[in-house]
Amino acid sequence: MSMSNLAVLPIIIPLISGIILAFFHKKVTVSRWLTRILTISNLGLVSYIAWIVFTDGAVILETGGWEAPYGIILVADPLAITLVLTTNIIATACAFYAPHSMNIKEETHYFYAFFFFLITGVSGAFLTGDLFNLFVFFEVLLMASYALIVLGGGKVQLRESIKYVLINLFSSVLFVTAVAFLYSVVGTVNMAHIAERVQEVEQKGILTTIAVLLFFVFATKAALFPLYYWMPKSYIVPNPVISGLFGALLTKVGIYSILRVFSLIFVYKLDLTHQAFIWFAGLSMVFGIIGALSTSNIKLIVAYNIIPAIGFIIMGIGVFNQDAISGAVYYLVHDMIIKCALFLLVGTIAYVAGTSDLRKFSGLIHYYPVLGWLLFVSAFILAGIPPFSGFIGKLLLLKGALTNDEIVIVVLGLLSSLLILYSIMKIFIQGFWGEKDESFVKKPTKGLVGPIVFLLAFSVILGIGAEFIYPSIDTISSYLLDPEVYIDSVLKE
Repeated sequence: MSMSNLAVLPIIIPLISGIILAFFHKKVTVSRWLTRILTISNLGLVSYIAWIVFTDGAVILETGGWEAPYGIILVADPLAITLVLTTNIIATACAFYAPHSMNIKEETHYFYAFFFFLITGVSGAFLTGDLFNLFVFFEVLLMASYALIVLGGGKVQLRESIKYVLINLFSSVLFVTAVAFLYSVVGTVNMAHIAERVQEVEQKGILTTIAVLLFFVFATKAALFPLYYWMPKSYIVPNPVISGLFGALLTKVGIYSILRVFSLIFVYKLDLTHQAFIWFAGLSMVFGIIGALSTSNIKLIVAYNIIPAIGFIIMGIGVFNQDAISGAVYYLVHDMIIKCALFLLVGTIAYVAGTSDLRKFSGLIHYYPVLGWLLFVSAFILAGIPPFSGFIGKLLLLKGALTNDEIVIVVLGLLSSLLILYSIMKIFIQGFWGEKDESFVKKPTKGLVGPIVFLLAFSVILGIGAEFIYPSIDTISSYLLDPEVYIDSVLKE
């Protein structure tokens, strides 16, 4: 098999897996084992592709033998394959967590099939080298998420899913319209070809308008201020394993799209676009934290914490120097893993406590010490306390911002980090500390803790092993800061 064909496998394998599992949806035991085997196999394969990409350079597939920019191009470059690898780490944890958190009704209603279709869409969005196919893969992952969000059919789920579907349908219409406008101006949808032609366009005004439109679309998907209002409640109504997948992956595809498009195509007006990003970043940090501190629902606290994290990453894209982009990528990988772990963790806590309302339980440390200390460590990882993964990303981001004299955003970043720590520690202090409740009936947590430990181990490795991992992240930021490398590798100039 040609080496370039490896680029399509992270999309094809979950797609075929989803189709196979659709036929076994009534056979729950078979579905569970197949899902575990297929996710581990896919993780191993993606790890191998990542090793090839970081050793020999980007793996590029011109499907059907059509050369770029005419055919559909898949580009497994360092950024894309890093995010696909992280996606598969998360998928593996969720595949092992799901059977212990879902009821039989949810599992038999095609959960495992849609789980794989979601991974297909996310992986495709990261790997495509074509703006129209980015739209196509967005639709694939959104269709899977529509099915997953209503799984179980609760009244609250249906209410939140209508809001979720309507917002995403509206942004999808805007997305395809923006791609059509861009095609009418530059005559191509291949991202490398667009980047090349954008430099030759006389009227930059129309391009700036398209850039703003695309940013609006991606910012809606990423739940960036002020477009986050649809996200927190719709992410907490499904089963915890689905919340974990959504929180870790869906908003991150939006932020990846901003990073890719505004480091490759729209780089001619950095003073306008990227300065605006810094403002959006600061406001996302502030409003996300206000949301997290204003609720007693432990699931909502974690959901609101997605917003300041997106703010940190967009701040790196706005500052746009070597340290800031390295920090944004590092923080993106860290946040995907820790958000999934936290959603699984608070889902487990809500299950054992019988409620997600923090005012209605306390003293859990007497019955579930492991859960308590996992939450304690998670709070430190999320807030960026050394030596964990959040610290490395934030250090690079703040260093990059200070280099560009962006003092206000640095102060906001430091303050929001303290408040993020407080928002999660509040769950630990109020929910786990306190007197032992003798009437409490302990529930089994078999199979629920292992996947959380698996994810937190990766977060710890990202922090403690930073000196080994950072050179790879630094390679990605150098690559993103020099669009010509991407253009030349795709168009073979």
